[in-house]
Amino acid sequence: MAAQAIAFNGSSAPAITGQYVPIMNGRRMALGVPEVYIAKEIDNSRLVKVTDQKRRREIYLFTAVMSVVCSLMMLYVWQHFSSIQYGYRIEDQKASLDRLQEENRALKLEEASLRDPERIDVLARRMGFAMPQVGQVQRLDTTSGDAGKGILARASDFAVVAEAQ
Repeated sequence: MAAQAIAFNGSSAPAITGQYVPIMNGRRMALGVPEVYIAKEIDNSRLVKVTDQKRRREIYLFTAVMSVVCSLMMLYVWQHFSSIQYGYRIEDQKASLDRLQEENRALKLEEASLRDPERIDVLARRMGFAMPQVGQVQRLDTTSGDAGKGILARASDFAVVAEAQ
């Protein structure tokens, strides 16, 4: 039995029902009751929308709550990135400290090698210096009770030289 639905515009085209309709001998065979769809246009242009105060308050409250949540999340992210950045700075400072300590150690070794008395003696002999004579070197006594007060210079054996005219 062949079934054809009548469309709204009056044509006898088969209706689209969403059901599978088998085709036998070039004709469509209906499996059940044929469905008819009627399209009706609705004009809502004259309707006036009434604002719902309860819904508006809910939207404002939701917006406020989400703003606070987003602000807290941004604060957390900022703190997290700051802690990572401080970690990098600390590691950089530690590396700089290690480098400076190594440089300080190398400078102390160089200072110790430059203060070597044998090296100084060899350099002095090359420049023509001689060993000091007895009485030429006077050591300052730093073990006296006025340590930290300073040492007052004194002059002994001074001579007056007349000015040549």
